[in-house]
Amino acid sequence: MESKTMVWLQVQSAGLLATLALQFLVIVTPDTGLSGMVPERRDSVDIVKKESHPVLFRQKRDWLWNTISVTEEREDLIPYKIGQLRSDRKVAVRNFAIEGEGVNQTFIVDNKGNLYVKERLDREKKALYHLTARMYDGNGLLIEDAGEFAIEVNDINDNCPVFEEEYKGSVMERTKDTVVQVKATDADDPNTDNGQVRYTLPSGRTSGLFEINYETGVISSKVSNLDRETKSQYMVVVRAQDMKGRESGCIATTSVAITITDTNDNIASFTKRKYEISVPENLEVNEMIAVLELIDLDEDENKQPIFSIPSGNGNVFSTKSSKDNDCILVLKQALDYETQNNYTFTVRVDERLQFSPAENLNVTIKVTDVDEPPVFTRSVYNFSVPEEQMEKPILGRIQARDPDGIRKRIEYSILETGLPFRIDPTSGQLSVLRRLDREVEEQHMFKVKAQEENGGLASFAEVFVTVLDVNDNPPELTANDIFVCENDVRNTVIGILGALDKDNQAASFTFSLALPSSNFSIRDHGMIVILIVMRKHYQKDSLASMKNSGEIHEQLVTYDEEGGGEMDTNGYDVSILTSACNDSSLLRHPDRRSYPSMYAMVQKPHHLSQPTACKGDMAAMIDMKKDEADHDRDGFPYDTLHIYGYEGPESLAGSLSSLDSSSSGSNLDYDFLNDWGPRFKALAELYGVDGADYYHQY
Repeated sequence: MESKTMVWLQVQSAGLLATLALQFLVIVTPDTGLSGMVPERRDSVDIVKKESHPVLFRQKRDWLWNTISVTEEREDLIPYKIGQLRSDRKVAVRNFAIEGEGVNQTFIVDNKGNLYVKERLDREKKALYHLTARMYDGNGLLIEDAGEFAIEVNDINDNCPVFEEEYKGSVMERTKDTVVQVKATDADDPNTDNGQVRYTLPSGRTSGLFEINYETGVISSKVSNLDRETKSQYMVVVRAQDMKGRESGCIATTSVAITITDTNDNIASFTKRKYEISVPENLEVNEMIAVLELIDLDEDENKQPIFSIPSGNGNVFSTKSSKDNDCILVLKQALDYETQNNYTFTVRVDERLQFSPAENLNVTIKVTDVDEPPVFTRSVYNFSVPEEQMEKPILGRIQARDPDGIRKRIEYSILETGLPFRIDPTSGQLSVLRRLDREVEEQHMFKVKAQEENGGLASFAEVFVTVLDVNDNPPELTANDIFVCENDVRNTVIGILGALDKDNQAASFTFSLALPSSNFSIRDHGMIVILIVMRKHYQKDSLASMKNSGEIHEQLVTYDEEGGGEMDTNGYDVSILTSACNDSSLLRHPDRRSYPSMYAMVQKPHHLSQPTACKGDMAAMIDMKKDEADHDRDGFPYDTLHIYGYEGPESLAGSLSSLDSSSSGSNLDYDFLNDWGPRFKALAELYGVDGADYYHQY
């Protein structure tokens, strides 16, 4: 066999780098298997390299390379010759030396330039070796400088494909789809047929169900009729062969587990064709009656049954799915054995499949009798009766029945005691025992019990009795504080009267004076009446006439000792008091300004309402003191009321009572007492003040 190979050689010597392209004719020696490489001689080639000194021209080197390649895994005796180093230099004695990868361990050279391999070569371990050759004369002088060359190890098909993992795949039933991709590796040269793998499925049971891509190793389902319920898993053998699948190639196999996944492709059906179920009549609405089991070969997550009751009994019974997708039969409407004790209907199951027919199931429900408590004709009874009726009226009748077929006797009673009502225990007739007063209680509520005879089952109903109003209450007069002052003029309004009626009826009132009077009159304005003074009529009593009178208060203190009078000028000068009263000097201060009276300066509580009518100073003061005592939580209560007589406005001296004084001080200037002589000196020192403290503002 002959072929041509291009070999690039790089030779470096004397500072010059030359690249030689040599075309060799490869000659295979049959007896040795060695390939001799004889370079073709070309015309002279100039090699030029830029240097800092003048350019040198030199002929190409005289190396003649013999062998540069060898096949791996040769079975020749070791060492064996693979080539020879030659040069066309005419030298009597030559010595060769090599350096590089594998020298002395894998490759050696003798004095004639013969290259030998000392060990078996494996391309999968190392495919290329780089070496350098030198030639010396007999004196050890370098004749040919280093020449680089490569020894290439040629590949043979000494490795089989390998599956490096286990493969598992899955595909949904009744579909044609990709299952899994397998891959085998080959250590041989992938650029040769030795390392190129092809995949096949051996003929067998699964060959008609699955297929594999010849080059990529992708396995897919070949048919669309795979049924998980028939067979849920397949084991498929995959064969990988190198040499592009030729018979001379090496073969490896692996098994792939293929699982068929489920889809909803099976029709659900009931485990029974007919159900007969007994249900007590007192079963609660929305309670479960029974579970109707299904058979469905699909997985639970793919079961999608749809239940229905196509007949008219769908308003009494209903269906729903359980967690296992079975049918739950539910009571939708209350049962009554006495009304209907047997039901027969059909339960239908469908699935969302194009080819699935619906399946029907016959169900018979037998209602069993249960002892039930009495049933009232109404849950709430309402009656009404007028108030204050003397006779015992009958309000009405409360009725209950036994829903069972036995029809037991019913006995009635009122749960609460002490009520003004009675019920007949046999007939249920309700009546009033005594008079009812709407103003005391407008509505009565109680419960009536209906019980089967001999202490059987019982039930209860609420009863409301409304008491109707009649006009049985007189009006009640209402009025605010009414008073009249002695100086009120004619036609003064002294009060407003009103009237209330406890009865729940619209009423109009007429007002009049019980006794004729020439001093007062009443004017009727609908509901409102105004009391007016017709004429001024009063009698003034002096305080002197009340002296020694026990009618005023039992603790009235009377002082009989009198002073010297106005004529007693030895003690004090009355004219000073007179002038002080006339020009208000007693209330004057160092700024000589006139201030209001002490009582007028007292701060009144804001909650006090001043009467519109005129009152005397004493009456106003007593009202204010009384009100302060009523609203003072910290003060002591007034057990007694002390009345002090005092001189009225006719007296020039005014009142000497201490009622207008304050425990915390006074707003009067007592410095004038120093001007009244030595007899008032002690009093002036006692009540005198210093600086700005002489005045206290209320």
